Amino acid sequence: MTKKKRENLGVALEIDGLEEKLSQCRRDLEAVSCRLHRTELSPEDRRSLEKERNSLMSRASNYEQELKMLRRENRKNMLLSVAIFLLLALLYAHWTM
Repeated sequence: MTKKKRENLGVALEIDGLEEKLSQCRRDLEAVSCRLHRTELSPEDRRSLEKERNSLMSRASNYEQELKMLRRENRKNMLLSVAIFLLLALLYAHWTM
């Protein structure tokens, strides 16, 4: 996802969207794997399904890496928010004394 698009979307919403994409990708991967193991396939059909499975596995891996990065960014934002809150609380407490 481009940096500009990411700025317009909240990190939490982006994480939710990516988790849904990852979930759908895993369901598709499971369906392809079941078709590979259950049915008698021609060599061409088997290669096609294996190619699709590899593509889905690659996509799932990319989604997982992006989710890891977004969760790290979300933690960083949360810690920054807590630090700002604590700083403001200290300033308020010092001001009112």
